[in-house]
Parts: sequence; C-alpha cells; structure tokens
Amino acid sequence: MTSETTRSAIESLRAQWRVMTFYERFEQVVAMILSALIAVVIVVALVQLFRVVFVLLVSDAFNPLDHHVFQTVFGMIMTLLIAMEFKHSIIRVALRQESIIQVKTVVLIALIALARKVVILEPDANPARVAALAGAALALGVTYWLLRERDDRRAHGAAR
Repeated sequence: MTSETTRSAIESLRAQWRVMTFYERFEQVVAMILSALIAVVIVVALVQLFRVVFVLLVSDAFNPLDHHVFQTVFGMIMTLLIAMEFKHSIIRVALRQESIIQVKTVVLIALIALARKVVILEPDANPARVAALAGAALALGVTYWLLRERDDRRAHGAAR
C-alpha cells in the first residue's frame, strides 16, 4: 500500500468516524491495537531471525542443505509471513476497506501455517501425521478454491 493510498484511507476513516456507531468505533480501536501489537511481534521475530542467521553465519554453521538449519531458518521466515498476512488482514479492517475479517483470508493464513508445519516436519515423521497434514491441506485448498470461485462469480455477475 502506497503512502498516498494510506493517507487517503486515513482521511476517509476520519470522515467516517463521526457517523460510526459506538460499536463500530470500538471495532476500529481494537483493530488498531491488534495491529500495533502484531507489528511489535513481527519486529521482535525479525530481530530474532537476524540474530539466528547472524550466529549461524559467524559460527560458519549456515548450511541450507542441513535439514535442521533449513527447518530453523525457514520455519522462522514462514512464521513472519503468517504474522504479516494476519496484520494485513487487520489493517484492511482498520482502514475500513473490509467490514470484517474475511473467511478467505483466514483460510489462506491457515494454509500458510500448514505449509510452515510441512517445512519444519522431521524427515522421519509418522506416515499418519503426513497423511493428516495432506488431508488438512487438501481440505483447506478446496475451501479456498470454492471461496475464490464464489467471489469470482459475484464479481463477474456484478460486472454485467
């Protein structure tokens, strides 16, 4: 989101604030507080990621082909991606671009979290666990696809 778009959204929010109900204002305040807290978590996680990578580089142990190093670094990166997507969904609510958290966004975040779980999975994982993760990924993928198809049909129908 560009600074111009952000400025415009904030000005729009200021104009809408006067006509909001008490509960709508409450939702806005909660969304802003959550956004700030998640931003702090993201910054702390990013600092930790830098620390881990720096220590691995200094100790000459940074070998991305080593499964444990790969799991550690990419698990942390995926955690950051999950937090950023979550924050992005809250920002859309806070800037009144969406009225509530969209189910499609929650399913997408769950898919990212599941992908993280697969990335950090031990090579000797129980086959039942792998099958359960695959089933969950399939269910979430189909759900996301159905939601996207519904939204595409709505957008296509509205364009007519």
